[in-house]
Amino acid sequence: MSSTAQPASPVELNATPVFGVEKIPVTVYPSSQLAAAAVAREIADLIRVRASAGAQVVLGLATGSTPTGLYDELIRLHTDEGLSFKNVVTFNLDEYWPMDPNELQSYVRFMREHLFDFVDIDPKNIHIPDGTIAREEVAQFCANYERGIKEAGGLDYQILGIGRTGHVGFNEPGSPRDSRTRLITLDRVTRLDAASDFFGEWNVPRKAITMGVETILSARKVVLLAWGEGKANVIRRAVEGEITNQVAASYLQQHPNARIVLDSAAAAELTRFKTPWLLSNLEDFGLTWDEAMTRKATIWLAQQVKKPLLKLTDEDYNEHGLQELIASRGGAYDINIDIFKSLQSTITGWPGGKANGKGEDQIDFPGFHHRNAEIFPKRVVLFSPHPDDDVISMGGTFIRLCEQGHDVHVAYQTSGNIAVWDETALRHADFVREYARAFGLDEKVAARIEGQIEGFLGKKKPGEVDSRELQLTKGLIRRAEARAGAKFSGIKCEDRIHFLDMPFYETGRVRKKPLGPDDIRIIKELLEQVKPHQIYAAGDLSDPHGTHRVCLTAIFKALEELKGQPWLKTCEVWLYRGAWQEWGVDEIEMAVPLSPDEVAKKRQAIFKHESQKDKALFPGPNDPREFWQRAEDRNRNTAELYDKLGLAEYEAIEGFVRWKGTDAAR
Repeated sequence: MSSTAQPASPVELNATPVFGVEKIPVTVYPSSQLAAAAVAREIADLIRVRASAGAQVVLGLATGSTPTGLYDELIRLHTDEGLSFKNVVTFNLDEYWPMDPNELQSYVRFMREHLFDFVDIDPKNIHIPDGTIAREEVAQFCANYERGIKEAGGLDYQILGIGRTGHVGFNEPGSPRDSRTRLITLDRVTRLDAASDFFGEWNVPRKAITMGVETILSARKVVLLAWGEGKANVIRRAVEGEITNQVAASYLQQHPNARIVLDSAAAAELTRFKTPWLLSNLEDFGLTWDEAMTRKATIWLAQQVKKPLLKLTDEDYNEHGLQELIASRGGAYDINIDIFKSLQSTITGWPGGKANGKGEDQIDFPGFHHRNAEIFPKRVVLFSPHPDDDVISMGGTFIRLCEQGHDVHVAYQTSGNIAVWDETALRHADFVREYARAFGLDEKVAARIEGQIEGFLGKKKPGEVDSRELQLTKGLIRRAEARAGAKFSGIKCEDRIHFLDMPFYETGRVRKKPLGPDDIRIIKELLEQVKPHQIYAAGDLSDPHGTHRVCLTAIFKALEELKGQPWLKTCEVWLYRGAWQEWGVDEIEMAVPLSPDEVAKKRQAIFKHESQKDKALFPGPNDPREFWQRAEDRNRNTAELYDKLGLAEYEAIEGFVRWKGTDAAR
């Protein structure tokens, strides 16, 4: 996204530990798709080598959202390239206990749906911890599981994900180095992270059967995968920190053939990406002191010494490992001025440009310039993955674009129908029946629907998929709220509000279907209809449920397929971030300041989403704040950072990064 976060190579970064800082070999790819494909190819090569020798290969497998791309690629290799799994034996890391194998949250079901049902593996070669065994039989089962791994010849290749607490498998903080397969009590953070799968923390099992740390480390090769900004901090602790039982992944530092595979977002907190100048000369990483790197380092320095940019001295640079920068770019004075002007030029009160064609903000100073500044008004498409991301993430900019006369379309990519409380749906169904009665309409249909919903809820099991009637009701609730929020933000015409209901999402479950051609087609058709001059999309990969990532991929793929269209030559794509994280100040390329009144108006737009108010069904990471509070805190924090760097003081700022992919599309 931002040029400062891009790897030295367009495909893969150096996998060698750097100057003793990285204690496990790390390979970084620009995207999770490329990373998953590379690991899948490595596994496929191992399977084929063993098959040619008449031998089997024993794989240790993980579940969760992280390895799904890997499994998709293995399925493709089986389908398109004839990769056979007949010589493959698998042992899964873990399973909830108790857990019926047919339940939606079962890892048995997960593996069937994501891999086993689509390849030619012998069912007798599949091993997954049994979540149905009686408590008194668990210890013996775990011993037998260990014996089964040993009798199969040991694990040849173990795939891992990593949790927010640093756990691998379900080896929670405190797990000892010599632990083997066992029953474990789940950490509260782990249960919170799993709450969305179970439609509430209270439905998450408190225990699980998991391979132990020693079991994992006994594998001949271990590869840990991690994607997105949300994993960046714990990856840094596992890779650069001390070995500790509080971060089970750190034990991989003791493995002779362990490797971490990341996308660029998950690698962001590693020293060689965050502050490479502290390690060595930049050229050792294939980097230079270009404008982006200079800006990154200078802003970091200002925050370290707690000074505005224009007050940094040569001594500040020299004493904080930036002698090379001073030598290559001149003294502190010139660098400070350049970076101050660069940061100043990101600020604009006119996100769509001005009618005078200059496209710059004249409120405080000139500087920001749109590539298509001569076009006014602009046709704008604002993509919102869920029905409230538009106002939560960029509500102030949304309102500005409408008020300043641009032709704004808002496109809600998914229905968001799983994120509504059952009681809320029942209350709305009751309202429809009462509405029909009050206005003399046929209330039989409304009464029948309400009865169906009541009947279903009366026998609904924890985590059970909603009935079709209930899903539809919840989707209509989110749709009405989104329409209210869009109109409050300034959309005047109904035909500017688009509900795309992308098929990948419509499973009634947290786990979604893979992105398909129909999803891409829906995005393409809207873009071809509007032919926008600006596109806004959710560029945050920290969304814990993965929907933002899939929705963004759909937009990128649609734009790739539309490459060469004349309207793309004048189209800018701006990426915003959601409730969980903001772009770093060094990454922001357009900063839209908000006044106190605009912050209050944005809050009111968020409040239109009543089903997500007070306590959302899926609030994401353990954070007691409501979405509007997170948004305001995030926007105020960005404004405060600009202020501390010596720029104008604003109430709040929404930040955006320009997607460079449209340059190639032109």
